[in-house]
Amino acid sequence: MANTNSRSTRSANTRESETRRKPWQPPSMLETPTAPDGYKYRWLRAEMMGEEDRGNMSKRLREGYEIVRPEELATEDRDKYSVMSIGGGQAGVVGVGGLILGKIPVETAQERNAYYSQQTSEQLHAIDNELQKASNPVMPIGAPIRKTQTEFGNPENRGDSEES
Repeated sequence: MANTNSRSTRSANTRESETRRKPWQPPSMLETPTAPDGYKYRWLRAEMMGEEDRGNMSKRLREGYEIVRPEELATEDRDKYSVMSIGGGQAGVVGVGGLILGKIPVETAQERNAYYSQQTSEQLHAIDNELQKASNPVMPIGAPIRKTQTEFGNPENRGDSEES
């Protein structure tokens, strides 16, 4: 007796094998391609109002950014991003509308963010100290209340109510 049962294997029917169609949405001019492991991509300003911004590019290169060439992009991203064909040192690099794609090691980006976070913290501390010095003993200035979290949406939906 021949087996006429044409059932597919269970592994062929998994969710990973099903691909959902992504709904259409307008393309983002600043969407970056997928960065290689250990790197982070960022658009760097190369020109402003039609003039080269050499100062900004020089600063970014000193910070640790490297300019990305099209051959460095993943195969699926090469056709999605344009290559600059004009401009002195900018010819042949990935760019769009006066911006050039740059990459930086993740560790360097984290160290840079930590540095600027520390700078901000020190400046806020200095401002608080100056306020306390200028405070009148009869009517003292209290410590400022700072909220660094941004919340969106209706307060009723968040669980906390903010009465105005």
